Amino acid sequence: MKNIYLIILGLAVFTMISFGFAFASYGGCGQESAAAASTASGSGAIDVGNKTCPVLGEPIDEASKATYEYKGKVYNFCCAGCIEAFKKEPQKYIDKVNQELESRQTNVAPK
Repeated sequence: MKNIYLIILGLAVFTMISFGFAFASYGGCGQESAAAASTASGSGAIDVGNKTCPVLGEPIDEASKATYEYKGKVYNFCCAGCIEAFKKEPQKYIDKVNQELESRQTNVAPK
């Protein structure tokens, strides 16, 4: 009976380690600090001001956001993991940011 418990414990530990490695290789949200992900500090680049992550579509928390500078513009992301997806297909995600910004402009009522 003791051997069965050891086998179950071993499988549980193996499973947790496997998920840990898989998550670490993905780079998952929040795995890297926003400061480490930011490449725009002090560069004079223009912040586009997106409030929604173009990769995951999640609202961006200002306290933990990640930023990435691309062609003189700073794009905001919900986490550092999303920056890698952006780097692979930047225009796809820039189009999503532009749609968000256009949508916000048309939804602002004149005073």
